[in-house]
Amino acid sequence: MTELKTLASRYNSLAVHLTRRLRRTDAETGVGSARLSALSVLVFGGSCTLSQLAAAEQVTAPTMSRIVAGLEREGLVSREQNPEDRRSATIRATMEGRVLMERARQRRIDQLAMRLAKLDPEQIAGLEAAAGILEQLETIDER
Repeated sequence: MTELKTLASRYNSLAVHLTRRLRRTDAETGVGSARLSALSVLVFGGSCTLSQLAAAEQVTAPTMSRIVAGLEREGLVSREQNPEDRRSATIRATMEGRVLMERARQRRIDQLAMRLAKLDPEQIAGLEAAAGILEQLETIDER
């Protein structure tokens, strides 16, 4: 089990450092990381309510309300009141929000591809295999 914990520690460290590096790329959008993350949920996951968005981002409803208000001021999301329940609204990304998110995503991909291009073919093949395994890890139930 110690070997598994060592490997898990290596992957944890790698994920943290890679995320930090990509956040620097994200900063070029001019949108803060919390807002960009919420916008990503809406662009790639579809419209949802404020409480659903808060749950997806693991923040409180008041925190998400402030994040959405900022995105709304910037024209990146819109709110549509639920006609049957005035307390509820559907939040969706605007076209401007979608374009910004796609550009941010493309910058991240370009940043990673630039680094991958410096590896040899065997290393690339190893990373392709590892990516498939990591995708499986994401779907394993924690129970």
